[in-house]
Amino acid sequence: MGSFQNSFEAFVGDTVAILWSQPMIYLCIGVGLLFSFLTRFLQVRHFKEMIKLMLEGKSSDAGVSSFQALAIALSGRVGTGNIAGTATAIGFGGPGAVFWMWMIAFIGSATAFIESTLAQIYKVKQEGEYRGGPAYYIEKGIGWKWYGIIFAVSALIAMSLLMPGIQSNSIALGIDNAFNVDPKITGVFLVLILGAIIFGGVKRIANVAQYVVPFMAIGYVLVSLIIVAFHIPQIPEVFGLIFKSAFAIDSAFGGIIGSAIMWGVKRGIYSNEAGQGTGAHPAAAAEVSHPAKQGLVQAFSVYIDTWLVCTATAFMILFTGMYNVQNEADKSFIVENIPGVEAGATFTQKAIESVIPGFGSGFVAVSLFFFAFTTIMAYYYIAETNIAYLVRGRNNKIPMLLLKIVLLGSTYYGAVKTADLAWALGDLGLGIMVWLNLIAILILAKPALKVLKDYEEQKKAGLDPVFNSTKLGIKNADYWEDGYDASDGENEERVS
Repeated sequence: MGSFQNSFEAFVGDTVAILWSQPMIYLCIGVGLLFSFLTRFLQVRHFKEMIKLMLEGKSSDAGVSSFQALAIALSGRVGTGNIAGTATAIGFGGPGAVFWMWMIAFIGSATAFIESTLAQIYKVKQEGEYRGGPAYYIEKGIGWKWYGIIFAVSALIAMSLLMPGIQSNSIALGIDNAFNVDPKITGVFLVLILGAIIFGGVKRIANVAQYVVPFMAIGYVLVSLIIVAFHIPQIPEVFGLIFKSAFAIDSAFGGIIGSAIMWGVKRGIYSNEAGQGTGAHPAAAAEVSHPAKQGLVQAFSVYIDTWLVCTATAFMILFTGMYNVQNEADKSFIVENIPGVEAGATFTQKAIESVIPGFGSGFVAVSLFFFAFTTIMAYYYIAETNIAYLVRGRNNKIPMLLLKIVLLGSTYYGAVKTADLAWALGDLGLGIMVWLNLIAILILAKPALKVLKDYEEQKKAGLDPVFNSTKLGIKNADYWEDGYDASDGENEERVS
């Protein structure tokens, strides 16, 4: 058994290394830069509009409000990657990895706009609810049904089997460290609470997310500000360290600039999910009059995730000096400020403890619980959407029930298995989805850019933009072919 597990872990590690090799890094950065230029840096031009749109709109029988769609997307984006992932990036990439996380978020905002706008353009109505995402826009936009099926199957496996384990593992470890609770007990508790929510459907997920996500993010950022307040004189020093390390100017970290870029991009994408296609699923569920509206809202969610929450973690760790940096090549330590502590959430716990003794472990454990738990909720919604795509037109009750059982099982299993394997499996699932989705949105950029231009022209004319796919010559956008009707509940799915 031990031999099989070792072989399996080696296979997963080798596959992850291929998926996340240099071509992936170049592709992520290249796609983000391309979309930034093609949209004339909408992430800057429409910054105020993003905030305005985030707070507008109402839900309907078929769809959720813009804010609820944002909350579901943020449930997926704001997770373990913001605490443990950011710490891991620093642990293996040095402080410079933080800069590259910021950069991938900035350019990734344009990528998030493209994929989320495409999800709205090609959304459908199935069983009274809006559905959409990469599988849908691949089939309807490109015409490659086989490719859409490959993505849907990959996303289903990743979201139900591979990714939940990272989140539940981090919850269990955090609670065990802080409160000495057996991970098996934590696993059972997670399954019970999660089951109560996901058996209630997308509306219940949206309602939980819209209240929990803002609460957890604001609380976490406030604690980070307290930590920074105790170290105000160090602000120039910390920012200098981040920028110098990012460009190999700092002598200590000059030899690992490649690791800084790789870990910054990898953990940045894992955290903010731009280009992964996950955020596109809840984006399609929003009730909006124009696809660009939800595209802009989702573009802003990348900022919230990385520039606020990930930065909060990075600042707590760097301002207090509670981190180690290990050279992956020879396993030597470049910096070892806290001997014997592995890269992960423990960095954050020790950072808070150094300023507020007796508070750090418990606070990080509770934060991890909320962050990771809501992420698993989002994973379920994404998996459910891809099940709906695969079984459309047929009775989906049994597949949906099986999905719930599998996801709850993988959540429990993740709580009790080793962290290294959990992260490796997560990287495997994420890597496959990113490759498939980035290729698709590169092919489909033209319709999204048309929609952005149409939105901007209507805004310039003083109108509240309303979309009509027929007028723009966008084919197979069936939901929009007669224009937007706020009272619409009749447009049914036409995917063959």
